[in-house]
This record gives sequence, structure tokens and C-alpha cells, in this order.
Amino acid sequence: MGDMAIAAMSVEMHQQKAQQDLGVSVLKMAMEATADMTGELVEDLAASVDPNLGNTVVIMA
Repeated sequence: MGDMAIAAMSVEMHQQKAQQDLGVSVLKMAMEATADMTGELVEDLAASVDPNLGNTVVIMA
């Protein structure tokens, strides 16, 4: 293998690593955004629940 082929392989490997690092970074950002949205949704749902609902049964005869 010539020096140029080794250099070209090295450049290609570094480019692939950079693309992989970018993909991982984007995935992490998406996961963090999803976690934030999920947390907000759970908070909203918890705030909308009436704790007194369903505690009594009214029976009319």
C-alpha cells in the first residue's frame, strides 16, 4: 500500500468518525428533548387530576 492510500484511508476514517460523533450528538439532543417533553406531560397530567374524584359513591333510591 502506498503512502497516498494510507493517507486517504486515514482521512476517510476520520470523516466517518466525525459523522458518527455528529449522529450521536443529534441523538442525545433528541433524547434530552423527549425526556423534557415527557416530564412536562407528566406534570401537566398530575396537575389536571382531581384527588377528590371517585372518593364517594352517591346512591339514590
